[in-house]
Amino acid sequence: MILTQEHIELKRTIANFVENEINPYVDEWEKSGLFPAKALFKKMGDLGLLGISKPVENGGMGLDYSYEIIAAEEFGAVRCGGVPMAIGVQTNMATPALARFGSDYVRETFLAPAIAGDMVACIGVSEPGAGSDVAGLKTKAEKDGDDYVINGTKMWITNATQADFICLLCNTSDDAPHKNKSLIVVPTNTPGITFSDKLDKLGMRCSDTAQIFFDNVRVPQKNIIGAEGAGFVMQMKQFQEERLYVAAMSIKGMEICINDTLAYTKERQAFGQPLIANQAIQFRLAELQTDVESLRALTYQASEQYIRGEDVTRLASMAKLKSGRLAREVSDACLQYWGGMGFMWDNIVSRFYRDNRIGSIGGGADEIMLSIIAKDMITKG
Repeated sequence: MILTQEHIELKRTIANFVENEINPYVDEWEKSGLFPAKALFKKMGDLGLLGISKPVENGGMGLDYSYEIIAAEEFGAVRCGGVPMAIGVQTNMATPALARFGSDYVRETFLAPAIAGDMVACIGVSEPGAGSDVAGLKTKAEKDGDDYVINGTKMWITNATQADFICLLCNTSDDAPHKNKSLIVVPTNTPGITFSDKLDKLGMRCSDTAQIFFDNVRVPQKNIIGAEGAGFVMQMKQFQEERLYVAAMSIKGMEICINDTLAYTKERQAFGQPLIANQAIQFRLAELQTDVESLRALTYQASEQYIRGEDVTRLASMAKLKSGRLAREVSDACLQYWGGMGFMWDNIVSRFYRDNRIGSIGGGADEIMLSIIAKDMITKG
């Protein structure tokens, strides 16, 4: 992927935003367990950062997906995982289907405010009994007059307690599991919607995550995204952008771990010399950086093919798989070189160690990625 001057300017804009508007407050947000999504997203919307590849007529920039990848990579420089993950939900997980398949009403009512930063979005797919098994979800929407009446629950929903609307995947018929699902936009202030307390997570501490309950929630049928019964297919397509975002977002975080560890081992003395004088540490950090560059190349390649309209199911799944596993490997290896300091809660590598663990679970577990890749290999060679 060749970066143009426009890519470089976007990188600079986001790097400045991260440095001035996010990183100075990360420690405070981590301790409080919440970052101010509405205020932060509004600042991002004013800069056009929430609609990089979204339609111009809805307030987006209308750029190709390579710019989303560059943005995701730069947001990975946030010194925690919760904020860039929440941004990704807004830009690459809860809104792609609205932009691609939504009616004029859906795009004007929900997508445009999300791009402007006037609404916070969340994606409602996972349930207590249906995480990676998307076909097994139970939440149901039944027609009643001009409305859908929704009952069920969604679990592990990022941005839940601050969201203004949910891009909800639910069953709208008794047809086969891959043909009975629809995507519906559900405003969170609709009567019948309640939330659990924020879930107490291992990592991603400043990202609000909760369970959402639907008790006879009534929304207009015009809130549907695309055709009824096409939700499963649309969500699978939406997953491709999610997985590419996750892969790209992880890169800078891993480099922070490596670079901060390199700086620490230059300063830390042991047995009369800096730790970095040990060839084992030098080689390990070099190996990890090489792996990160390989992931970047894979992610860029997948982005190029996605822009050309090619099926990137295999490459996106590979990038997602590799990013989750490599992020765990990098943070674990780097933490070791910090010794006791690495075991302290506020250490940056310790934070990424906790945050990165979700990378092999959310958005499709490693085992699901392997299954997708294997099936594609068997089918296409």
